[in-house]
Amino acid sequence: MKRVDLSKPEFFFIVGTRALLGAGIGLLAAGRVPGKTRRAVGMTLVALGALTTIPAALLVFGGGQASRTVGAPAP
Repeated sequence: MKRVDLSKPEFFFIVGTRALLGAGIGLLAAGRVPGKTRRAVGMTLVALGALTTIPAALLVFGGGQASRTVGAPAP
């Protein structure tokens, strides 16, 4: 298993992107909010969640440069 060290802001950014995506999907699937409003808000949340997935994935799976401490030797 690969270990990924993230700072608190990075961790909360990743959690936030997942929450936006989940909330958007939940709104699209729910039937309690009026249709037009539900679709508009749901699609907005899904779009934000999906778009912020790219930088979050790069943060976690990208070169690993962001999580290295200053002066740490390169692998």
